[in-house]
Amino acid sequence: MGANAFTLKGNKKYSEELKQQAVLDYLAGYGSQDDICKKYGIRSKGKLQTWIKKYNGYEELKSSGTGGSIIMTKGRKTTFEERVEIVQYCIAHDRNYAQTAEQYQVSYQQARNYIVKYEAGGVEALRDNRGKQKSPDEMSELEKLRAEVKILKAEKARAEMEASFLKKLEEIERRRG
Repeated sequence: MGANAFTLKGNKKYSEELKQQAVLDYLAGYGSQDDICKKYGIRSKGKLQTWIKKYNGYEELKSSGTGGSIIMTKGRKTTFEERVEIVQYCIAHDRNYAQTAEQYQVSYQQARNYIVKYEAGGVEALRDNRGKQKSPDEMSELEKLRAEVKILKAEKARAEMEASFLKKLEEIERRRG
């Protein structure tokens, strides 16, 4: 890009097609990463490397800027029960905040904050204590334990999934070797 590289401002947007073609050209050996970046006007090798990793990991290469997923959606009010459910879902899905936000129609930041609060203070930390004092019909000890069990089950299921994946990976590697 030469001297123009210093005058460019803002984030450059790349289409899904351009990303795919750049990755395929590189993997087919049509040039070095520098060559591919020059050919397609990609500002950094790091960008291309990221796309290659995603492509090799069977992730979708989405358009940047316009066609990608919207992460910064407006949040909404949630009940305590919903927050427990959101945490459970997020933990069970490998802490994918964007997917959780989309599933429960909350903002990415809300989904992330619920996980952070849960990890710092357990289920009780998910309670919204703003405004008036706690009412007497608060959650009983049994309800707290039920919510805790629900989240622990999600964590256990995720750990079992990881273990199963690792076993399959080891099996595949054994077959190759």
